[in-house]
Amino acid sequence: MTRIFFFLLGFGLSVVGFTYIISYLNLFTIGYNLKEYLLFISKRYECVVALLGLLIITLSIFKGGNKIDIRI
Repeated sequence: MTRIFFFLLGFGLSVVGFTYIISYLNLFTIGYNLKEYLLFISKRYECVVALLGLLIITLSIFKGGNKIDIRI
């Protein structure tokens, strides 16, 4: 149950973070280049949350836990 909670928490954080990253793509229309864009989103907290969410998802999937063997 804990793994499901952390998976959903990571999923929610990554959705919020990537939504902001996509919305900040509008900066290209006002003259930002790729280097300035990446520098800008690396300083924004809500964009860094996307990477944190991906890390939590990865840890919740590959974390070693109790192996329950159900035989039918």
